[in-house]
Amino acid sequence: MSAGSFLVSGSTPDPELAAEAVRGALANAGLSRADHILLFLTRDFARHAPPALRAAARVGGTIAITGCTAYGLLSERGWHLEQPGAVALVLDTPAGNEIASAPLLSFTGNRILPYDWQGGGPRFGLLDAEAITWSHGRVVDQASAECRLPAGAFHPAVSPGLSRLGAALSVEATTGYELRRLGGMRAIDSLRLCLPAAWRDAPPLHRLALLREHGQPALSMLAVTADGALTLGEPLLPGETVQWAIRQPDAAAADMQSALSVAVDGKKTPDFALMFSCLGRGPLFYGGEDRDLALFRERFPGVPLIGAYGSGQIAPTANGNRLFQNTVLTLLYESAHV
Repeated sequence: MSAGSFLVSGSTPDPELAAEAVRGALANAGLSRADHILLFLTRDFARHAPPALRAAARVGGTIAITGCTAYGLLSERGWHLEQPGAVALVLDTPAGNEIASAPLLSFTGNRILPYDWQGGGPRFGLLDAEAITWSHGRVVDQASAECRLPAGAFHPAVSPGLSRLGAALSVEATTGYELRRLGGMRAIDSLRLCLPAAWRDAPPLHRLALLREHGQPALSMLAVTADGALTLGEPLLPGETVQWAIRQPDAAAADMQSALSVAVDGKKTPDFALMFSCLGRGPLFYGGEDRDLALFRERFPGVPLIGAYGSGQIAPTANGNRLFQNTVLTLLYESAHV
């Protein structure tokens, strides 16, 4: 199997950008046509996706095109956030060669994970609110697209990038989405007790989270109420055990490095990879560079990679498929052919 990727940007959402991305990916793969194309476009293409897909299909020689619009794009050669852009991955394995047990790649523009995606087989992918999605070279009306890539072995690496603070605590009182008491004190007092002194008066809620069971998505904190409760992204129940956590650049990068190491331990170098990152990670988090992407390139030099930055990442857990936040999801694929 041959694979190639290419990232391109321009001043306007011109369909030719999609064609150029596919053309460059074909050249990098040493192919004249593709059997399958993954194509991601920036949000600038929300009203221009159909002509961009036609242009990509014309150059790639296939309508087996899957993907979505997203906040930003990335490849093994770099990342892109500010101008209209396109990134493509081309494969030369016929689309009918998918392994039935392979996980579904899933892309949605809904604000929450679709209910029927929460059960069933494992899904990996990206949610970006109000994204346009496409499958088989056509925009999908319900804003949710899926596909199985024609490849062999598959290794996921999930990096939440969180460091634990303090000990595990028991939830004592909640009201809807508000966490009121845990560990024998008000929620805000419990949080402040775990933070450095400089952050206690104004906790950086966008970097803080509550951890539940291992492997489950962390709970984000949205606000502090006047009586010391914390408004969460999801409700908790009294009796649950949780732990405060914080996201900091150095620790997040170390978590990414560990996730990649575990995913490839004793396995061969992937033939290609996908990376779905959050708006809360990448260059906006690392001060103008994407250290997660840099770690991938350091570990797998020359391996074709494409991906996108969005609102949330989709991955399976012990309780079904769930939506993660501020997480980097990397999918490492090996060819089915030895």
